[in-house]
Amino acid sequence: MALKIRLRQFGRNNRTVYRVVVTDVRAPRDGKYVESIGWYNPLETEMEKTLFLRTDRIQYWLDRGAQFTESVQSLVAKAAPEIVRQQTQKEVAKRAKAAVKRKKASKEAKA
Repeated sequence: MALKIRLRQFGRNNRTVYRVVVTDVRAPRDGKYVESIGWYNPLETEMEKTLFLRTDRIQYWLDRGAQFTESVQSLVAKAAPEIVRQQTQKEVAKRAKAAVKRKKASKEAKA
């Protein structure tokens, strides 16, 4: 089951509020979710009332293979930049390892 960390819309007309949830990628935007890990209220002016994220649970789900959507990644970058930095470092390390593997395979093919 592929998991995404994304926004789930709720609230009333013209006063939407979002929950940050972990959900299956095939689920609809406002459908069933695995766990709620925060909320985002774009209409508030105070930062404490605008965004709340449980960073320990975000890290837990990222370690289990969940991925951010673009909107959630930008919110997490504001609230907890160390999580996004760790994800970026993991991705860079993964790409470097794949490049070394490709180089080694091409040398063996030439020999």
